[in-house]
Amino acid sequence: MNASELYTTARAAGLLAAHAAQVTPMIIQQHANMLDDSSPVVKQYFVSDGVCGFASVIVRNIKFANQLKKMGIGRKNYGTGWSISVSDFNQSLTRKEAYAHAFAKVLNDNGITAYTDSRMD
Repeated sequence: MNASELYTTARAAGLLAAHAAQVTPMIIQQHANMLDDSSPVVKQYFVSDGVCGFASVIVRNIKFANQLKKMGIGRKNYGTGWSISVSDFNQSLTRKEAYAHAFAKVLNDNGITAYTDSRMD
């Protein structure tokens, strides 16, 4: 499988996983006194996408990373490797992580060393 086909397969797996992910919505409350959680709630927001965050797939295979670079996909990772950021799914950390894990699994299953990186915002 060439780099373009492998990327397309990994992306398809990522999209499937992200859409199937079970997201826990969150409710954000603004209190009258922001330093006192027992003060009256003045505004409340429902966030259907759950917690916000970022996720990416880190590729440790130089040959594959060079092919991704030629295709205009990803960027140099801080430290080592090549990073493919998950830019879909608004700010949903749950969906971004599901995408990244499925994407990395396809790469690893095809002999390309990859792992995920994520953080809550």
